[in-house]
Amino acid sequence: MNVANLQLEGLLMAIASINHALVRKGVLSAQEIEIALRKAEASGTGEERSEDLSPANRDAVNFPIRLLQLANRCQPEADIPPFSELAEMVGQLKRPYNDQM
Repeated sequence: MNVANLQLEGLLMAIASINHALVRKGVLSAQEIEIALRKAEASGTGEERSEDLSPANRDAVNFPIRLLQLANRCQPEADIPPFSELAEMVGQLKRPYNDQM
């Protein structure tokens, strides 16, 4: 596996853990994190940018955001699932983009 992929995996899980801690401590709510992640997804694949991106590239841009969204949906008192489980769920929940219908 590419070392950069492992670094990104570690970074995503670190961010998921930080988000989880922020919710547990009451600094942010899970809903506030969800809104921030939705905004990130919208800006990353908005209409002006999506014209330049293939569906596979849009999936690549959205993957980390969607993984963090799934991690955010875990109960604050529960452990975050491992990266491999979250990644699999991202793939299972993937839906076509409007221009693919």
